[in-house]
Amino acid sequence: MAEDRTHQASRPSLSRQLLPAVHGLLARPLSSYYLLLASSGLLLLIGLTMVFSATSVKMYAEHGNAFGAIANQAVFALLGLFVFWICQRLPAGTLRDLGKYVLGTAIALLGLLDLLRALSSVGLLDDPQIGPVHADLLWLYFGPISLQPAEFAKLGMVLWGAHVIARKGASLGHWRELSRPLFPVIGLLFVLVGYNDLGSMLVLLALTVGLLWAAGVRLRIFAALGVLGLAGISLLIAAASGGAGSGATGEKNYRLARLTDFLKPLDQCDVDACYQLIQARSAIFEGGWFGVGLGKGALKWNWLPEASNDFIFAVVAEELGVVGCAVILALFSVLAYTGFRIARRSQDPFRRLAAAAITTWLVAQAVINVGGVTGMLPITGLPLPFISAGGSALVVTMAAVGILASFARAEPDASRALNARPPARWVRLVWAPLPPLPPPRRPSAAKVKASAGAEGRR
Repeated sequence: MAEDRTHQASRPSLSRQLLPAVHGLLARPLSSYYLLLASSGLLLLIGLTMVFSATSVKMYAEHGNAFGAIANQAVFALLGLFVFWICQRLPAGTLRDLGKYVLGTAIALLGLLDLLRALSSVGLLDDPQIGPVHADLLWLYFGPISLQPAEFAKLGMVLWGAHVIARKGASLGHWRELSRPLFPVIGLLFVLVGYNDLGSMLVLLALTVGLLWAAGVRLRIFAALGVLGLAGISLLIAAASGGAGSGATGEKNYRLARLTDFLKPLDQCDVDACYQLIQARSAIFEGGWFGVGLGKGALKWNWLPEASNDFIFAVVAEELGVVGCAVILALFSVLAYTGFRIARRSQDPFRRLAAAAITTWLVAQAVINVGGVTGMLPITGLPLPFISAGGSALVVTMAAVGILASFARAEPDASRALNARPPARWVRLVWAPLPPLPPPRRPSAAKVKASAGAEGRR
């Protein structure tokens, strides 16, 4: 008996046996790249499945074809994979040059969207439309082509902001360096995006905070930015009474109502104002631990608004239960860990800043969406990255992940490993070229001093 107890005491626990294996996998040169591919790929696959589950019954009842919405989403997923492939092949210098063009295009599209909405709200246009160009809430239509300019603004802000901050370097700690051209462009972008879409503006704010935090900006500057940000958000909330976004002059301020309704208990909240939250709570309650089964959720048919888009997490909770929700949250956690790991390991300042900003953007948007569906945050109308139905949002998200994949391959250890044993030429042509080799490692001062001492003793 004593020998058995001694043997059991000497045997390491399961966690201690697994930890070295996990550390060994994470220590491999391309672990960041494979973690990124695995987490984003699984999220995309789950998203396609849930979009089909959330739309099939309704599409069949209305159009006689259950595959209409999923076919459209699959087309955008394929386009997103193509954009991912392009972005992971682009070097950092090309991405830095593209930033100003992407941001400039997004600002022009946002200005056109807001102009059409403003002219319609003051009565100069019967509908927010001029010729084939038509505005509808967050979407801008050019004939049959629709897109969300705010999504391109996020990507443009990542690339352009990382380029500007990396170029300024150590001088970024001074207000005069932040005041030109960074803050004026950020302020303009916040107004253009926030006029129609306060939720996307909050994601842009989080993205900007991630950029500045990765750059090492002083805390007092963050405090000043926080005051300015709260003042701007308050003005945008007040502007809803004048027709901003989906508001109307003389009508109830829907942005303010979302905040006040969020603070009320459900039994004291007006049914019309809290209808979305009540139905989302009902879906989550019906799901329980393991859900009612994929495709068997009933609330999504007619009762749960925006079931395939803003509230798709409620569909996941109803059909897959707590377990399904935990899997999605775990995948987003892996994506967050991988993105910040890439940022920490990047030697190039632009790559480090852009990786931190992209990760902050995707994680903040996921947190805001899940928080709104579960009632922990006010409802903002943001889609859940990878999961929600949507065209331009999914394509831009896949472009951002492709940029992260490019940065993961350019990590010093990954770059040395890829160049030491390069894959076949056809693999590089089809998938991605070899990343540039990092500069040679310099010996530390202690090693140089020790080497000099050894030489003197000889």
